[in-house]
Amino acid sequence: MKRRTFLLSGAAALLGATGYGFVLGSRSDATEAGTFPLQLSDAEWRKRLSEPQFAVLRKHGTEKPFTSPLNNEKRAGTFQCAGCEQALYSSETKYDSGTGWPSFYEALPDAVGTQEDTSFIMTRIEVHCSRCGGHLGHIFNDGPQPTGKRHCINGVAMTFQPKTG
Repeated sequence: MKRRTFLLSGAAALLGATGYGFVLGSRSDATEAGTFPLQLSDAEWRKRLSEPQFAVLRKHGTEKPFTSPLNNEKRAGTFQCAGCEQALYSSETKYDSGTGWPSFYEALPDAVGTQEDTSFIMTRIEVHCSRCGGHLGHIFNDGPQPTGKRHCINGVAMTFQPKTG
C-alpha cells in the first residue's frame, strides 16, 4: 500500500463516514461559494442527483477511496459533471495516482474553478464545476508532467461519455 493511500484512507476513517460511505465536509452548500451560470435550490438538486451525488457535489462530501467504477475507466472519452453534464476532463489526461480516486493532470479549458479550502484543519485547493459550482475534489502539487498537478476527483461527482466513432 502506498503511503499516500494509507494516509488518505486513515484520514477518511478518522473523520467518520456517513451512512452512504462518504465523509461530509464542514463547508456550506457549494452555491454559496460563488455565482454560477446554473443555480438550483437544494430541493431541485435533490430531485436531480442521487443521495451520494448530492453529498459530494452540494455538501462537499468525499467518497471512500477505491469505490468508484470511474477510477478504473480506461476508454477514450470525456468525464462530465454529474450535476450539469458539463465536460470536465478528457480521458487523455487521466492517470492512476494510486489514491483510489480518479485523477487527472489537467482539466478541459474553463471547465473548473478553484478556491482555497481550509476545512479539516488544513489548507487545500478545492476544485469545482465552473457551470454549477458542484464540489468535485481537490488539486495537489504531486501529479505527473506536464503540469505537475493531481486533480483528485470524486468519481460520484462525474459521469463518463465514451468517445464515439
